[in-house]
Amino acid sequence: MKKVVITGAGSGLGRALALRYSAEGAQICVADVNEQGGNETVETITQSGGSAFYQACDITKQWDVDKLAAALSERWQSVDMLVNNAGVATAGSIESESLSQWQWVLDINLLGQVRVTKAMLPLLRNSRAAERDIINIASQAGITPAPGMGSYSVTKAAMVSFAETAHLELADEGIHVSVVCPSFFDTNLNESLRSDDPGAQATVNKMIKRSGVSADRIANEIYRQVSARKFMVITHKAGRSAYRFKRFLPIERYLAMVKKRTKHFIKKS
Repeated sequence: MKKVVITGAGSGLGRALALRYSAEGAQICVADVNEQGGNETVETITQSGGSAFYQACDITKQWDVDKLAAALSERWQSVDMLVNNAGVATAGSIESESLSQWQWVLDINLLGQVRVTKAMLPLLRNSRAAERDIINIASQAGITPAPGMGSYSVTKAAMVSFAETAHLELADEGIHVSVVCPSFFDTNLNESLRSDDPGAQATVNKMIKRSGVSADRIANEIYRQVSARKFMVITHKAGRSAYRFKRFLPIERYLAMVKKRTKHFIKKS
C-alpha cells in the first residue's frame, strides 16, 4: 500500500489529490496548517474505506516540518510519494506590491517546498516501493507569467526550476520528480490571496468561476500524467498552447502577443 504525504491537503487541490490517491489504495498523510480542514479530508477518506491521518504542519516553520518528518518516521518508517501542494496567492503590480508581501509568498510557496522536500528525502530513500515520487504543484503563471502577479509568478517559476534541479539530482536514486502547472480552476486559492489592489480579488474570483474546471479533474490529470512518468504536467489545453508558443516563437513576437492579450490587466497611473 503506497504511503503518500500531501501538504495543504485540507482543502482544494490537495484534498482532491488525497481522495484520488486514496481511491487507488494509498495511505494518506494529510499535512495542513488548518486542523478543521485536515480532519475533514481524513473523515471523507475513512468514510470511503480508505486510510488517512492528519498531521498539523505549517511549512514556514522548520520545527513543524521536523515534527511531520518525525511523525511519519514513527508511523510509516518511509514515504513513497511527497506532494508539495501547500501554497498561497498574491497579486499586484511591481510598484504596488510591498516587500513584506514578496517575503510572505516566497517563504510559503518556495522555501516551504524546499523545507518539506529536504525533510522527506531520508524517508523517500527508506522506501522500497517500485515507484517513488515527488510532485510539486506550481502554476501556469510559473511558465507563462502575466502582468499583475509578479511575486506569485516568480515563486512558481522558482518552483519549476527547483523541481527540474531535483529531477536531475534524484534520477539515479530512482526518485521521480515532476512539476504541475495548472491554470485557473475551481479551488479555494483565492481565499489566501493577498493584494494591495482592491480589484484583484474580484478579478481572480471571476477567472476561477470562468474556468469551468474542477479540482477533481485536475487531480485526475495529475494522477494520469505522473503515472506515465511525465516531468512537466500542464493540465489545461490553453496552457499547453501558450507554453508551446513561448518555446517556439521568437521571444519578441511572443511578448507582443501577450502584451496585446493582457493589455486590460495593466492599470495606467
